[in-house]
Amino acid sequence: MPSPRQELLRLLATKSFRLGEFKLSSGGTSDYYVDCRTTTLDARGSQFTGRVFLDEMQERGWGPQAVGGLTLGADPIVTATAATIGEIHGFLVRKADKQHGTGQRIEGFREKGARVVIVDDVCTTGASTIQAIEAARKFGFEIIGVMCLVEREEAKGRPKVEKAAAPADFVSIFTANDVRREHLKRKRVPSPTVFAVASTCELCGRPAVTNMPRNRCEVHKV
Repeated sequence: MPSPRQELLRLLATKSFRLGEFKLSSGGTSDYYVDCRTTTLDARGSQFTGRVFLDEMQERGWGPQAVGGLTLGADPIVTATAATIGEIHGFLVRKADKQHGTGQRIEGFREKGARVVIVDDVCTTGASTIQAIEAARKFGFEIIGVMCLVEREEAKGRPKVEKAAAPADFVSIFTANDVRREHLKRKRVPSPTVFAVASTCELCGRPAVTNMPRNRCEVHKV
């Protein structure tokens, strides 16, 4: 049986990865695009996301009180991870201070000094992840780890995030190349061939070459 990590990669490759010509939020262009939200907001994708992020945190012994990140990419990851075992809280970081009501930038869990992990969906330049790191520290959280679902490995995003996260570690679940390879592998898988199980065609008695939807010969196959 495939593991949650394998299933999550499969969904990213089939639902989120696209080849073509795309403009990125960084201003650059790319021959591929990864829209993680089509996976993290999928019913099963959300379950796999929460499980994989939690497993990675447990493997590293992080034990956070909460997970959070910059809205909008981090939102489904935060809720999926928090809901997996019901013991980790979630918080969201606004892109700017709220201009009404309480005027707060951190929404949800708000306990100063709490140990937290910052999460994000895609890391390219690292700008959104760094914004979340800075806002969380300014609020008073202790950041013990930083994670992203897919790292694009370009635009010097990793060193920038690592510098902002230090002394906490930055971990990516998958790289864009991982997802690309899985996407291309699945595109190359041929459709299963249907072979006949009966010896003769139902219509003419010739040797049958198919059995779905009917036992038919080469002339009468459908």
